[in-house]
Amino acid sequence: MKYKSTNTFLLIAAFFVFGFAPSIRAQEKTTSWTPEEQKELFGYCEKTVLMNELRIAEEKVDKIGEINYWATLQKIKVQENTNDTFATANEVEEAVIKKYKSLSLTSDQIKNLIERRKSITNQEACPLITLNFNPVYDTAQKAQMILNFKAKYRKDLISKVGVNGRQADQLIDAEVWNQKEAIAISKIPANDFNRIRKTVEMHKMMDRKFKLIDMTEEQKQAAIEYFKQNL
Repeated sequence: MKYKSTNTFLLIAAFFVFGFAPSIRAQEKTTSWTPEEQKELFGYCEKTVLMNELRIAEEKVDKIGEINYWATLQKIKVQENTNDTFATANEVEEAVIKKYKSLSLTSDQIKNLIERRKSITNQEACPLITLNFNPVYDTAQKAQMILNFKAKYRKDLISKVGVNGRQADQLIDAEVWNQKEAIAISKIPANDFNRIRKTVEMHKMMDRKFKLIDMTEEQKQAAIEYFKQNL
């Protein structure tokens, strides 16, 4: 799984999904998300993990997001000495745990939620906000890229991914679009949250393109993996 450039500003995001810190250093610039942006980021990244891995119902996950948002606001007030309810961040965390327990979650779910709040380094990669691209295509023209990709990858896509010629051409068109789009997005400063929003929209558009190709899920994943290994 090696593109020549993998943008990992998702590592920045991990610090903010749960409101751990107001800012960190990234690409020699200070990135700071607002509480509202942190809440938005939770929807892009943590929500999927909590639903799929911790098996928490979507309705409860949305409430967890609201609790985390509330905690972020409370901690800001603590830092500013304007919080009339909590004196320390630890008191806020204790209240968060009580709110989690009020959602009628299992003991294991609560335990995992607490551990995820404490651990930044163990946060999973967030595919929806990750940019994968090869910078060599920065100045390449789209039409020429398509021709080059067809010459290099079309036969392999047919034989290794198991698609037909039409599907292979559609996959190449989609991947060329993805490469150019990711390169363009990568030029947005890391401290601009629109970079994340545009990356999310790019991945959603790729999903729509894949659906139009009428592949099986296995073929889709094989195609994604093929391009990651070969571009």
